[in-house]
Amino acid sequence: MAVFEHLCEHGWVFTPRRDPDPVPRTAPAGSAPYAPPGWPREVRPPGASGWEPSAVAWLLDQCPPEYRGYPALRRHPVLLARFARLHVEACQAAVDRGLSEARGSLRDVATRDEIAAAIEVWEREKARLLGVRRSAGLVEDALQGRRYVEALH
Repeated sequence: MAVFEHLCEHGWVFTPRRDPDPVPRTAPAGSAPYAPPGWPREVRPPGASGWEPSAVAWLLDQCPPEYRGYPALRRHPVLLARFARLHVEACQAAVDRGLSEARGSLRDVATRDEIAAAIEVWEREKARLLGVRRSAGLVEDALQGRRYVEALH
């Protein structure tokens, strides 16, 4: 799946655009719920009993705490998933900016060792956010009705 960055119509928010899955996979009727690789371990597999409440709880954990105060997001998990995904993408953009500016913007206020430590934190956060972004996308797709099937080997 290719990912590209582009500007939204407002010109200031970056959002990745995903190419459509060339082979949409849906679970056959009656198949056991399955969580694909990258699915958050805190969320029950799509289709399992109680999976949507577990997805809402996990998505809220990925968002700023203020999002818990918006009843519309709790009532509409698909909207919450979109908010969560966009928040994670904004965090990714902030980490990328921090990494690109670290050496230049911090050299007057931090030692080389402190800058190296900051860069290490940003690199770890970048890796963590990559996984969270993938998980949030999987949950969002499942909330929109997609069901996953285990690949046959």
